[in-house]
Amino acid sequence: MTQEVWQWTNPSVMVLAEGDDPFASMQFKVKTAILEAAERGWTGPPYDPFQLADLMNIGVTPNDEVFDARTVPVGPDGFRIEFNPNRPHGRMRYSIAHEIAHTLFPDCGESVRNRLRPSWFREDEWQLELLCNVGAAEILMPTRYGSLEDEDVDINNLVRLRQQFDVSMEALLLRIAKLTNTACAVFAAARVESDDQPAGYRIDYSVPSRSWSAEGSLSNFRISESAVLQECTAVGFTAKGTENWGSTLPEFNIECVGIPPFPGSRFPRVVGVLTSDTQRKSPPMQIRHLFGDALVPRGDDPRMIAHIVNDGTANWGGRGFAQAVSRRWLHVQEDFRNWVESDRRHLTLGNVRWAHVEGELSIVHMIAQQGYGRSESARIRYAALDSALKHLADLALGQGASVHMPRIGTGQARGSWELIQELIDERLVRRGVPVTVYTLPESVPVELQGKLNL
Repeated sequence: MTQEVWQWTNPSVMVLAEGDDPFASMQFKVKTAILEAAERGWTGPPYDPFQLADLMNIGVTPNDEVFDARTVPVGPDGFRIEFNPNRPHGRMRYSIAHEIAHTLFPDCGESVRNRLRPSWFREDEWQLELLCNVGAAEILMPTRYGSLEDEDVDINNLVRLRQQFDVSMEALLLRIAKLTNTACAVFAAARVESDDQPAGYRIDYSVPSRSWSAEGSLSNFRISESAVLQECTAVGFTAKGTENWGSTLPEFNIECVGIPPFPGSRFPRVVGVLTSDTQRKSPPMQIRHLFGDALVPRGDDPRMIAHIVNDGTANWGGRGFAQAVSRRWLHVQEDFRNWVESDRRHLTLGNVRWAHVEGELSIVHMIAQQGYGRSESARIRYAALDSALKHLADLALGQGASVHMPRIGTGQARGSWELIQELIDERLVRRGVPVTVYTLPESVPVELQGKLNL
């Protein structure tokens, strides 16, 4: 079986990426929109794309003359999504999420985005549609649903879960890749044909699970043939088999299913899961949850305590973890106060301050809460927390330290632990930083303790 690499070429995609990886750029854009919406009250599951559009000031109106949905420019900077209200509920949700992803492209306002206008399509327009599918998947399942970590990645079970959660198969698989304890990679492929080459499959992307260690890249290449993928001749058709897709890759166990094709294509796309008998079976690194006090972190290695402070004052009064820190280590509070007084710009959302505590113990203050005191809305700022966690990871890796924290952002900042935990996992754990989260036993009713991943 032969393989060759394909390149990103679509102008809209290149504008979005600005020289970076388009796949990662779309995920970043969507994640930012999701976090901003969460600050304004977007919650789930289920996560409602109609509400997300409203929070993003995107109008949504029914129009039974469109096939699924389309994005229409309104004024200099606005958009309106028109959708067919006669479609099944799950299809409508997916279509709205897909169109929201379209609005994230800088050049979206230059024309109506309508997937059923053949004259609108360039030969490489599938690249734009691919990224909007990826964006829609992130919108439909932005955080964990139930206990997906231990779900069987058998394709029949995944089809069942897709129906249970009423999301696209692509959304479910991308969420599985982030959560599963199984060593695997999820992928999306499309059948391609041309006059000068035999039919084959283009692997549009692959996303590894945290414990996947197979060598060789699975994204952005074209394979000359695949008997397994070829069995998915219609939407919903599944297939299983074993193949080798290239000399630099191991033999894969493939389980896959057909999903709707790109506009203008006769063949369904194929998404699925790859596993390999050569993969190690050791469990992946995960957040460790313990009952205890984050002010007394376990272990004797270099340890960093991490917590959230607000951008309104350098003094930690009142209540909460920061106030407990100031009572226990007065010099830590004074260091932070002096740092802010030296330049008030230090007290900016997303900034961090590292300070030595004693021995092998240090502390990192993450500025990710806007203001303090009573508020009708949550004070957490997820984008700022995301930025601060990246800085924290750099500090921890540089010092070979583990990170210890309370359930940050869920007290006075009133953040969603599901979203915060996702950011911790993505920014710290997946980069190899051991993280322990502590919950004081007296703060949790006994009947709920078994439900908190402790």
